[in-house]
Amino acid sequence: MFRFEEPTYLYLLLLIPVLAAFYLYSNYKRNKAICRFGDPVLMASLMPEVSKYRPNVKFAIMLTVIGLFAVLLARPQFGSKPETIKRQGIEVIIALDISNSMLAQDVQPSRLEKAKRIVSQLVDKMQNDKVGMIVFAGDAFTQLPITTDYISAKMFLETIEPSLISKQGTAIGAAIDLANHSFTPNEEVGRTIILITDGENHEGGVNEAIKRATEKGIQVNVLGVGSPEGSPIPSDEENDYRRDRDGNVIITRLNEQMCQEIAQIGKGIYVRVDNTNNAQEAINKEINKLAKADVETQIYTDFNEQFQYIAWIILILLFVEMLILECKNPLFRNIHLFSK
Repeated sequence: MFRFEEPTYLYLLLLIPVLAAFYLYSNYKRNKAICRFGDPVLMASLMPEVSKYRPNVKFAIMLTVIGLFAVLLARPQFGSKPETIKRQGIEVIIALDISNSMLAQDVQPSRLEKAKRIVSQLVDKMQNDKVGMIVFAGDAFTQLPITTDYISAKMFLETIEPSLISKQGTAIGAAIDLANHSFTPNEEVGRTIILITDGENHEGGVNEAIKRATEKGIQVNVLGVGSPEGSPIPSDEENDYRRDRDGNVIITRLNEQMCQEIAQIGKGIYVRVDNTNNAQEAINKEINKLAKADVETQIYTDFNEQFQYIAWIILILLFVEMLILECKNPLFRNIHLFSK
């Protein structure tokens, strides 16, 4: 396979027809000037050492050098050079609660937006780690399969909102089980689930799901978003809050006790998310304790540089161009390599 690393330099090749046209025009003007002095045959006999074709050959060589120089700057590459890259890191699955209660604003700008900022900063600090995202409310589904593509991770993160799941609730158990199946088969690497939720109205089967995770060596850390005192949930209507069937304003509270129990069973830590950066710092320290292993061995092909061969051709052509004189060389008077 052949390619150019810097293809924009190939535009210099457009100079070749321009220079050729200018050279032909100059020759035409020169011949016209000679004809004004007298008969061309007679003028040629008066200048026996002048060669008619040597200047053309020298110019053709220089045009070739310019073309090759443009190709040289474009860095032609041909063939392949296999390399192996080993990456040391961990695997992280983020399970993010997107139920309507996460719209409460007891954490600014809202529970959900604060959680997304924490995830974004967590991804920014990753280097060779793998990350995946699961969102859940009444159901759970994979938002991003585990990957090292951090740009895609942040793009998918921006699209997360409660409307992604119509069924309301807090299916933590389903999210944990889905996360358990989202890791790679590599059991040597440190693996953790970061559960971000307010823990309100959670469904059953949570403890069993967490135990299944710990049996596989997966740690479960919990970030509890919100305040135990609670906060109303903003409504779609301006300057109003969500209400129950009786018209009372719904107050959503952080279920801190449940979050602590999940972290304890999952052999991880629990941190309450507030308006400071304490939660971010705590979770970063915790995941840095995990054992790093080869999370990816990637074999890719790098192209071999071929510019050195073109450089040698250019040098040889320049040397040949210097040896060719515009007038006939008296040392080679009897060798008619170029006719008169």
